[in-house]
This record gives sequence, structure tokens and C-alpha cells, in this order.
Amino acid sequence: MKPLTLDEILDLDRYEKIRDVYRRRVIAHKRDRRIAVGERVGIVFEDRETLRYQVQEMTRIERIRAAERVQDELDTYNELMPEENELSATLFIEVPELKQVRAELDRLIGIDEHVALVLGEGPDEETIPARFDPKQMNEERISAVQYIRFPFHRDQVDRFARGDRARLCIRHPHYQQESEFPPSLRASLLRDLRNDPPCLLDAAAEAMATPTEEVLYEDEKLRVVRFASAHEPETLVIEALGPRASLLDLDAAQLGELMVVVQRYAREISQRSGGCRIATDIVGENSRLRWHLTARPG
Repeated sequence: MKPLTLDEILDLDRYEKIRDVYRRRVIAHKRDRRIAVGERVGIVFEDRETLRYQVQEMTRIERIRAAERVQDELDTYNELMPEENELSATLFIEVPELKQVRAELDRLIGIDEHVALVLGEGPDEETIPARFDPKQMNEERISAVQYIRFPFHRDQVDRFARGDRARLCIRHPHYQQESEFPPSLRASLLRDLRNDPPCLLDAAAEAMATPTEEVLYEDEKLRVVRFASAHEPETLVIEALGPRASLLDLDAAQLGELMVVVQRYAREISQRSGGCRIATDIVGENSRLRWHLTARPG
């Protein structure tokens, strides 16, 4: 799988516009690429999109704009990119009880020799041992996060593609577990082995993140605007207008008139989608009232 390049990373301003859509896509994508091996070990398989997401999030968190610093992040995460006929993954040792973390990690020292992907069963069984990152290894202690790889031979790729039994096995003296590959995970990993990863961050994402705007109603007292997107829930914004649009200036009767409008549109959204979330905010120095009505499927 080819490394990520600088021109495949969005700058901070463009990324912020599409982040919500992209993040949901990546979460769904990673859900199909995660497998639990017992209660203590989780494995997430990496590809170009999971790694690109990590780069985009790091540049966002650290407010990185300089090209050379973005390239540093790319160099770091490209080290985790699977090569030809290979699967790459992040292994997490999950210990929810904080007081037990150190003891549990010490108990699993040597786990790097006992993780494998197993194809087939019986006489035809083949074992593909996980290769751990040697830079992370220490004879005296281990990290809760490990980077691993499973190198395939060409015929093993063929076996995986035709549906031979596949499972992850851990045979450590203090931790012996195995998990079958579910169909969704196998299908996703097969794309890796065929060098055909999905592209979740594309030009369409930016279009989806920018909803169309339609003014439904406007007079001297209020404006009602609908924001619509193929991949976002319907949203209406109802804003009080005029010189007395401030929360501090409206009397009870005027506020009641506005709430009738809010109720009407909320009812329409609920009838279409099954539910409606209503949020109120106050905008600007003049405390102008605004309501956000968002469809919530019931």
C-alpha cells in the first residue's frame, strides 16, 4: 500500500469544514476493522484511511500548518502502512482497572512471541506469526499499545480470499484466547491484501459537509432557514429579527408568538423524521434569539 503524501492531507481550514462527516466515516470504517481477542486484547487493522485520519487529527490538535511539520507526522504514521501482501494493525492491551495496569502488562511480557493469524484447520492449518515493532520491545516491560504486522505469502492471500477459516490466536502462558474473523472484517482486510483501500476523504466529503441553504419564511419579525445535506439530518434555524429581537426586549406576548412558530416547524420535522431536537442560543451583542431544530429519527 503506497505511503500517504503531503498533497493527500487537508489544511486545517478545509479539514475543519468536513471533519464531522469524515470522522463518522472513519469510525464506521474502523468498526469493521476491529476484533477483540478475549477481554484484554483488542486489535484494529490499519490502512491508508485510518492512518490519514490520525495525521489529520494530530495536525488539528496541535494546530500544525507548516508543511515540514505535517511531513513529520506523515513520516511517523507511514511507518505503520501495510506493505504488499501484508496486514498492519495496532494491538491494545485493555485494562480498565487503573491499579492493575502495571501488573497486567508485566504479566503479559513476551506476548510478542505468541500472537498469530491462523488460516485453515487440521492438517491444512497455516500460522502467520505477528511481527512486533522491535523499537517497542523491552525484556523487562511492555507498552499497552503495540504495532504489529502479518506478512502473507501469495498462496495465503488466496486462501484468505476464498474464505478458508481465519482467526487470531494468542497463546501466551498467562493469556490464551482466539477469535474468528467476522465476514465484515475479512471483507475489509481483503481490500488491503488486494491493495484496494477505500478513499473516505475525497471531494465529495466537502460537498456533503456544506449543506444547501433555503429561506422558508421571512418577515419583519423572524426568518426561517432550512439547511439540507444528503448525509446530515435536516436542520432549521429560526431567528428573531427587528429592533426588538433581543431576549431582554421581547415581552411575553411577542415571545409567545415566536414559540408558536418554533412549535409548528418542530411538529413538521417530527412528523417527517420521527423526532426533533430543539436548541436555543443568543447571538451577538444585541442578544438576538435563535432556535435550532434538528431532525432526530425516532
